[in-house]
Amino acid sequence: MPNLRELENAMPVAPLKLIALPSAEKMARRINNHLVEFRKSIHNDKVKNDPAFQGYSEKDYLVPVAAPRFGTGEAKAIFSESIRGKDLFLLVDVCNHSITYKMNGYVNHMSPDDHYQDLKRVIAACNGKAHRINVIMPFLYEGRQHKRNGRESLDCAYALRELSAMGISNFITFDAHDPRVQNAIPLSDFDNFTTPYNFIKALLNAEDDLIVDKDHLIVISPDEGALDRAIYFATVLGVDTGMFYKRRDYSTIVGGKNPIVAHEFLGDNIDGKDIVIIDDMISSGGSMIDTAKQLKKMNARRVFICCTFGLFTDGLKAFDEAYEQGYFDKVVTTDLTWLPPEIYTRPYFIEADMSKFIASLIDFMNHDVSLANTMAPTEKIHGVLDAYNSRRNVEINMD
Repeated sequence: MPNLRELENAMPVAPLKLIALPSAEKMARRINNHLVEFRKSIHNDKVKNDPAFQGYSEKDYLVPVAAPRFGTGEAKAIFSESIRGKDLFLLVDVCNHSITYKMNGYVNHMSPDDHYQDLKRVIAACNGKAHRINVIMPFLYEGRQHKRNGRESLDCAYALRELSAMGISNFITFDAHDPRVQNAIPLSDFDNFTTPYNFIKALLNAEDDLIVDKDHLIVISPDEGALDRAIYFATVLGVDTGMFYKRRDYSTIVGGKNPIVAHEFLGDNIDGKDIVIIDDMISSGGSMIDTAKQLKKMNARRVFICCTFGLFTDGLKAFDEAYEQGYFDKVVTTDLTWLPPEIYTRPYFIEADMSKFIASLIDFMNHDVSLANTMAPTEKIHGVLDAYNSRRNVEINMD
């Protein structure tokens, strides 16, 4: 873990506790295991005798919490142990629709609204006793409804204002659709982390013949909204970038949005090059598949799709068919949101594990140590590239 010296010279804000809402229990267990391992090797000489480090090194940082529901569908949050004076980190996945509950005899799948409401219940159950409350919400609730056009609600900004008013000290999210939404809470702490390091690490571990230079690789943004991500990724890798422009029919509204008429490519020649498409999410996946299809028609060698959130709202059928037809080669997504279990059987799927990264964030924040190195992980990406190129050179020389 980076910057261990900073941690060793810093005091914890308060005893650390991790609270996983039911939507994020699987991720929380992995994060907890990393935290336990981290703290076995730090402050060993101080933990035993210094009262300030009471509860610092534990076998388990998870606090059990339940959110039972009445027959009407109403619910409440209950802690099974004291959280007084603790530095709490609440983890929630608002996109986990696999969790169900009964209401009036019917089985309902939990929606993002249900998960968000449960988050507020857990915060309310703290009853002002915690030393500090930090919320980790990887997929920003209502993040795509971040601005108002005409007679619309402003859901994301309102949710942030609501959580801030409930006493949240820090709000942590990943690849926010538009991070400028933090302007709704200008005096509150809002951290938005990106995942390019985890993408390139997962991709290089899965592919042993990638050549990362301008002649062999190009990073593509599927639309203008993801261009900043693509430019940063391409700049760090030292390759070119391109973009697709979504031409929409603004005279028609289908499903609450203007339908896409065509994807127009803006960029250099991609003939024979490997392509990395980078974006924040795969929703239904139709737009991403169409982009990959056009790239293959332009004679791209291989197409790798990298998205932070793999939501797959219409299932995996379209991706299975597109893979069989050769439109793309791999899909890389993080485990920041719930993934359908069947995706792990697909030959095209690569998971970028984020649990160790989140555990590092929690450890740093518990010490109030700067997170500057995690905001722009350029050096870490260069380190992964150097290690990969060295490994490839050894293999080539052996052949």
